[in-house]
Amino acid sequence: MTVFRKYWIALVFSGLSAFSFAQDHHGAPAAGQAAQTGHSEPAAHEYACGHSLSIEPEFNAGDLAVHHISDANAIHIVGDVYLHLPCILYAPGHGWTFTTTAAFHPHHHGNGTRSKDGYVLVHGSVMRLQNPAYASGEQEISDYTHEEIESDGKIKTRYNAIINGQCEPLDAKTTYDGGVMGGGVTSFSDFSITRNVFTMLLTAILLFILFWSAARASVRRRGEAPKGLLNFLEPFITFIRDEVAKPSIGPKYERYVPYLLAIFFFILGLNLIGQMPFFPGSANVTGNISVTIVLAVITFIITTVSGNKHYWSHVLWMPGVPTALKLFIITPIEVLGLFLKPFTLLLRLFANIAAGHIVILSFVSLIFIFGGAGESLNGSIAGIIASIPLTLFMMALELLVAFLQAYIFTMLSAVYFGTAVEEAHH
Repeated sequence: MTVFRKYWIALVFSGLSAFSFAQDHHGAPAAGQAAQTGHSEPAAHEYACGHSLSIEPEFNAGDLAVHHISDANAIHIVGDVYLHLPCILYAPGHGWTFTTTAAFHPHHHGNGTRSKDGYVLVHGSVMRLQNPAYASGEQEISDYTHEEIESDGKIKTRYNAIINGQCEPLDAKTTYDGGVMGGGVTSFSDFSITRNVFTMLLTAILLFILFWSAARASVRRRGEAPKGLLNFLEPFITFIRDEVAKPSIGPKYERYVPYLLAIFFFILGLNLIGQMPFFPGSANVTGNISVTIVLAVITFIITTVSGNKHYWSHVLWMPGVPTALKLFIITPIEVLGLFLKPFTLLLRLFANIAAGHIVILSFVSLIFIFGGAGESLNGSIAGIIASIPLTLFMMALELLVAFLQAYIFTMLSAVYFGTAVEEAHH
């Protein structure tokens, strides 16, 4: 009992992780169960446009892990309960649509039962009906399907909405990635407040309240020893200033300290909130490459703008090196290095955080794998016994990674700033 009292917080978090994961698994019955329970949902083979999303597929830990770490337009809380977020949608020729995900009447798994001005909700993500006949008004959606199709020489997954018994193809949202990440320009763009955006806004608000309270306490206790919240934050602030900014940047460090503090606490806050297995946490924000790209680009812009004559001379035309060597080897490598630095910055943060979420979800999946997705009680118990210590270990490791990745991103940003403002040595 002493062990349980000592680690009760970790055990509660582990149990909540399993519960949160199970919420996205238990919804619709399997195909074999539908006939036994008299469920009225159509079988997958009744549609010519792919497999029905109303029928629970065979359990796949990888698919469910990817589903959990993906962004969504609505925040799933429990069962069919969602926190509905604003939807800001634009389709050329049809203008803007302002609504919330409540307009789609989502049920379990985030599939909406109604369309709104041609938009639908599939797995919590907004898509658009290709048929212009449904571009306005509302339509009842009886089901959704997915199928593998070949497009531009690539195999892609296309979703369809079933309206009045007919298959209506859907367009995913525009990603402007030219197909590199599997997306591209489609019939509409989504500027909505998604789960990741909501988490970033929440983190920013919490950090503002935190530091505003600390600033007020600092003014009130001027000349006195810090205590409480101020005493908690001061070691982090002095560490970033004295151990990161000063050694890496040099005499001109002061102008960069605000950014370094902001990026450190912002990334740390997102990482910590993302570890909470219940609302308002669990969002995989820094494990989303779009977010880390923006953070890395900000560091790249500051570095580029801060570069002095000495910095650019070493990048574009290294002094003291033979011309042929500079022209064909040194300068191309240095120019390439300008873009590789932010690339490695964004990739390191994205990969570490996303991998941590996937591993934790994979450990929780052992409950369903050993239990045959609910068919074996003994297997489920064995899965629980195996998954809890593994999940606890990974969550503890992820707590360390949350601080470590925030520190590494901040440290490397400071190093890049330091190289940009370093003066020539004679």
